[in-house]
Amino acid sequence: MCRKTNFDELSSFKERARTETPIFFKKLRLIGLVSVTIGTTILAAPVTVPALATTLAGYIVLGGTVLTAVSQVTVENE
Repeated sequence: MCRKTNFDELSSFKERARTETPIFFKKLRLIGLVSVTIGTTILAAPVTVPALATTLAGYIVLGGTVLTAVSQVTVENE
């Protein structure tokens, strides 16, 4: 019985991820992707970067990843 409930929740998540995202959240998703790109570029820089910049870049990547994930599964209320 418990397995069916978990399966239903997973199906609901997959369905939400596949539906159309509202315009506002598309813009937020783009901002999240850009911030992940910037943070990753700083982390992967071939030059020596100060520890503070590396720490901030890690937080930027984390925030951008969360923002992108949440924006992707947001759907309009019908």
